[in-house]
Amino acid sequence: MSGENRENNCPKECFKSKIGGQALIEGVYMRGITTAAMACRLPNGTIDVEQWAVKNGKDAPWYRKAPFVRGCINFVASLAEGIRCTMKSAEKQFGEDEEEEELSKFEQWLTDKFGDKLVNVIMIISVVLALAFSLVVFKGGPILVADLIERFGAPESARPVIEGFVRLALVVGYMYAISFMGSIKTTFMYHGAEHKSIACYEAREELTVENVKKHTRFHPRCGTSFILIVLIISVIVGIFLPRDNMWIRFGVQMLCLIPEASVAYEIIKLAGRFDNVLTRIVSAPGLWLQRITTKEPSDKQIEVAIAALAPCLPKEGEEDKW
Repeated sequence: MSGENRENNCPKECFKSKIGGQALIEGVYMRGITTAAMACRLPNGTIDVEQWAVKNGKDAPWYRKAPFVRGCINFVASLAEGIRCTMKSAEKQFGEDEEEEELSKFEQWLTDKFGDKLVNVIMIISVVLALAFSLVVFKGGPILVADLIERFGAPESARPVIEGFVRLALVVGYMYAISFMGSIKTTFMYHGAEHKSIACYEAREELTVENVKKHTRFHPRCGTSFILIVLIISVIVGIFLPRDNMWIRFGVQMLCLIPEASVAYEIIKLAGRFDNVLTRIVSAPGLWLQRITTKEPSDKQIEVAIAALAPCLPKEGEEDKW
């Protein structure tokens, strides 16, 4: 049975694992109950694996467990950890023996000021600017478009629908467009390898390339699904927001991001924990969007995903079920 046909079909011995992860640059990051790990395919063809201790479940602080509080906190923590691992995976792709170019005075000043942390500082600044730009485009852009269409005669009551349609089109269109870029396509393949390896583990099958290949590359707890659910919630919330001033509307929408993300997180948790008609309906849009953000991986990419997952498997006495 192919992966695409197994989205909601799981044998009785399957269970819902708490392990999750994300794709990196030529690698995969996984987070388990007490251990997190990242595995990267180095330029020389070998697989480099790093692992470290984490606090999840009972060991996590209260604000990481309290419903509707944990959502934003865990999302920001996961985002920070994902960025850190992505930066490390990027560093691993550069050889140490590359010729050093002569630095300008400004570059030398930055190097003297930040030392080995310079690359991390630049990456953090870049990520913050990219996130800010994305929020302005995906939140503010639809408001501007809806305002323009309203001036051409569209009824004011249609504004939330127009904004929602434009926002959805922007997000899906952006993901679809970048999926054709070589480096992004490779990352999406590692994303597929991450999902397939977790699905294999949840089916209680041995983690081999052949076993992993036959499983689905779609997962209800994926970050792609989270983004889409936040988007859908924002469309619903937008119906009740002020419409007189687009700047006030934009500001209120930005403030609503925190509760929207918190609710979306709880929905994702439920979708990952239960398998019934309701959760399948909720998960369906995200699973559909994962047809863009995940690709079928190669055997070598699956090997990397297995290498990242193996250290995160629960040890004796640890509970890894929802």
